[in-house]
Amino acid sequence: MHDVRALLDPANDAVRKLARRGYTLDVEAIEALQARRNAAIRTGDELRAESKRVAGEVGRSAKAGGDPAALEELKERARLLKEQVREAELEHDAAAQELRDLMLAVPNLPLDDLPDGGEDDAVELRRWGTPQDFDFEPLDHVDLGERTGIFDFARATKLSGPRFVVSKGLGARLERALAGFLLDLHTGENGYTEFSVPYLVQPTALVGTGQLPKFEEDLFKTGTGTRDLYLIPTAEVPLTNLHADEVLEPAQLPLAYTAWTPCFRSEAGSYGRDTRGLIRVHQFAKVELVRFCPAEESAAQLEELVGHAEKALQELGLAYRVVVLAAGDTGFSAQKTYDIEVWLPGQGKYREISSCSDFGTFQARRANIRTKDAGGKRTFVATLNGSGLPIGRTLAAVLEQGQRADGSIVLPEKLVPYAGFAAITPDGKPA
Repeated sequence: MHDVRALLDPANDAVRKLARRGYTLDVEAIEALQARRNAAIRTGDELRAESKRVAGEVGRSAKAGGDPAALEELKERARLLKEQVREAELEHDAAAQELRDLMLAVPNLPLDDLPDGGEDDAVELRRWGTPQDFDFEPLDHVDLGERTGIFDFARATKLSGPRFVVSKGLGARLERALAGFLLDLHTGENGYTEFSVPYLVQPTALVGTGQLPKFEEDLFKTGTGTRDLYLIPTAEVPLTNLHADEVLEPAQLPLAYTAWTPCFRSEAGSYGRDTRGLIRVHQFAKVELVRFCPAEESAAQLEELVGHAEKALQELGLAYRVVVLAAGDTGFSAQKTYDIEVWLPGQGKYREISSCSDFGTFQARRANIRTKDAGGKRTFVATLNGSGLPIGRTLAAVLEQGQRADGSIVLPEKLVPYAGFAAITPDGKPA
């Protein structure tokens, strides 16, 4: 969430920056609510001062034994003033809430170095690895998984409906192996601290990271009768909110956290897209990376973060490319995002496997996560997050890039110690 004064300061050029997203900032509405709130504050202060003065007169008059009629008139005046103070407080609270609701819907300001445009205007920065030139028609991960018996989409649909998957045998084993490999890499080489976090969170946590109130339709909500909880769409939510309403000491920063969790997304608005396979499902597992740092260091931290996600793909030998998203396609809370897209031979294209985002102080303001600057003044930290990596999409790439003409699937060398086998035979046996 933005500081209202900073958002309205012409020097920050918020109107132009948000227009690059396709968002029109309603400056007049913000200014009107701010004026209404400030007027209620002034009125309340004036009424409280007058109430205090009249209360003093009541006390002095009663002590002096003054005219009873005059005393009753003063008491009535004091009562009316208290009612007016309460009305001013209610008006302030209403204006402040309306202003907060409006501000919660304003996205982050995209950085000026982002390309213009939308979903089709991302700019490729680099590639790693060479997509295989198969001498046969490569299958996609669905056909590979069903042929070898490691995926069962039909029974998943019987259990939960479309966009779910059951992994079994070597498939379930590979998922566990990937999670172990990724967690060991990020904690052992990249300096992340591993957490095990709740999969259900309160609404305030989702407000903190920006999913609420704007994206409620993308979430799965559960009610117990006494309170509402949401299933996490990503471990970013609990990991970031671990420090909500806290002041982090400068010496602690940067902080680097990781967690392997299930993620739950309704994928509202995406029906008809990627309905086949593991690319867009309602439940999937992911190893998430979250970082906290001083605001002035966020650009450098983003480069480090995307490097950690790239390292995971490089260790697995999976060909990929890195793109920077255009301003109009950058996520609500982010000021800059790199997407890493892995090569999927079965589709003949690169597909997003990790988004690494710099949020600046946007999330920290919403979650009230602060630190101290060099002068000891409290200021908001910057937060960053990225996938490091999603298990399902990574497994899809492992299967598709590892397939061979004889129908077998060869695993990445680094994954073999975790899986306990080096390949899957055409009939679904470990080899």
